[in-house]
Amino acid sequence: MSFRQKLIVKFLAMLTSPFLISKTSIAVLSGLVLMPLAASANVETADYPNRSITLVVPYPPGGEVDAMARLLAAKLSAAFKQQVIVENRGGAGGIIGTRAVAHAEPDGYTLLLGHTGTMSIIPSLYVHAGYDPRTDFAPVGPIAAMPLALIANSSFPANSVADIVAFAKKEPGKLNLGTSSNTGYMCGEFFKTTAGINVTIIRHNGTSTLLNSIVGDHIPLALSVLPPALGNVRAGSLRVLAVTSARRLSILPNVPTFDEAGLAGFEAVQHYGLLAPADTPKKIIAKLSDKLHRVLDDTEVQTRIHLDGGEPLTATALEYAAYIEEELRKWSILARKLHLKVD
Repeated sequence: MSFRQKLIVKFLAMLTSPFLISKTSIAVLSGLVLMPLAASANVETADYPNRSITLVVPYPPGGEVDAMARLLAAKLSAAFKQQVIVENRGGAGGIIGTRAVAHAEPDGYTLLLGHTGTMSIIPSLYVHAGYDPRTDFAPVGPIAAMPLALIANSSFPANSVADIVAFAKKEPGKLNLGTSSNTGYMCGEFFKTTAGINVTIIRHNGTSTLLNSIVGDHIPLALSVLPPALGNVRAGSLRVLAVTSARRLSILPNVPTFDEAGLAGFEAVQHYGLLAPADTPKKIIAKLSDKLHRVLDDTEVQTRIHLDGGEPLTATALEYAAYIEEELRKWSILARKLHLKVD
């Protein structure tokens, strides 16, 4: 039963009274209402989309999630011949926008640009996130995997992960590591746990603020997505010491992975993906998934993702659900181990 149908049945139940109308009459009335709705829903599904689609980004404009959404929206608009409008609903680290989509009508006209931070890390950290990624969403498919990078100010004497670990063990708690997101924060905690070191994680309000701090030499190190820092890296004011992916990046072939740098098995990438509210008709999910695959086969899209240090991902809705489940398990274990919870 669809979201709209459930509301109608509830409304009928509220209006009727056992003293005024029998259960049989309620069933007949419900059937009369639901039959045309079911027929209408089938027509709407076959004709989908016949109006504009809203793609919600749960962050303010300008960040890497927003950039990914705008690239995707432009290509999906062309593929569907209907406008896909990006709507930024920032707040509470991504919770507000994500929660809004979880509670939206499941008709395929409100979608979410999700990623590891909103779909796996927030539910692992926050007691009252207000949504469950397993039950409140219908995954459409992944878009890309994007690593974080360990970035150092050019004046910082460490040249490798090993140097940082040695410094942190010699001076516990004195080394500051900047982050600007829940993903960066958890990646920092993962780094500390895996390396057995004590560094102070300094959280910043946004990637631009973090970048200003490290370029201005207010902090020596940062864990961040690459695109905002690439200009400074090429100019020589920042250096990339390691990346959190399993493989080296084609745009930075001389930069090792954390695993290569001595932290065996270390991997922490952000998976970006497209999601709809739970109970969205399967035929609509299938249409969205098909168009998403075609968009990701586009050479321009693949090039843009590679230039940002990412890897395009083409997988089924079920495979994307498995990615989310795997990351939920990984970050929940770390959050429990370190007693990391936000009320």
